[in-house]
Amino acid sequence: MRDTKTLINGLKEINITLTDKQISQLIEYYEILVERNKVMNLTAITDYEEVVTKHFIDSLSLVNAYDITKEMKVIDLGTGAGFPGIPLKIAFPNLEIVLVDSLNKRINFLNEVIEKLGLVNITAIHARAEELGRNKEHREKYDICVSRAVANLATLSEYCIPFVKINGAFISYKSGKMEEELESSKNAVQRLGGEVDRVYNFTLPETDMERSLIVIKKVKSTLNTYPRTAGKPSKEPIR
Repeated sequence: MRDTKTLINGLKEINITLTDKQISQLIEYYEILVERNKVMNLTAITDYEEVVTKHFIDSLSLVNAYDITKEMKVIDLGTGAGFPGIPLKIAFPNLEIVLVDSLNKRINFLNEVIEKLGLVNITAIHARAEELGRNKEHREKYDICVSRAVANLATLSEYCIPFVKINGAFISYKSGKMEEELESSKNAVQRLGGEVDRVYNFTLPETDMERSLIVIKKVKSTLNTYPRTAGKPSKEPIR
């Protein structure tokens, strides 16, 4: 059994208490992750303590920026190895979660994790955000969209905001302070039907790593012209 001290202390710092079963699920998730990472590129971070802090605690820090204790439908866009979606599902079973990634081998990995951990009300979809965002089954159907994807906020907003219901939120996980990026993406956020509600800045426990959670509230429906076709949002972000 792995040492749970870093995990429990980190959870305490972000005001989360988990059961023994939930802690076991996180540790099993770590074991599957590092095992599969030997044959596919899932994460550059493989050290147990680092995964706990930089992936698990970071993913769960959302609880301090947004109330996720109620039943709600969440889409995690560009989930990669399952962050933040799988830690959120483990800690908050009340959430119905859809994980989306454009690489099929990652989806196979995520399905393996879901099955081995016995998680329910969570599915993994192989799709590009630009196409899925135009699908009636997914467009404006989610209470929140979360993403830890590394991209400019204007680009991410075009991918993510179309999935969110009016009065829902898109929450972007970012490194460091965000003033400049926020300013330059303001127009894009507005054109997509959003407005910046708040920014939660924090330092990851046991590190000097600054993080930001940007909460963008959906205030009106997204125009049918968005998201634009594949590649456009990243090559030509809305100005």
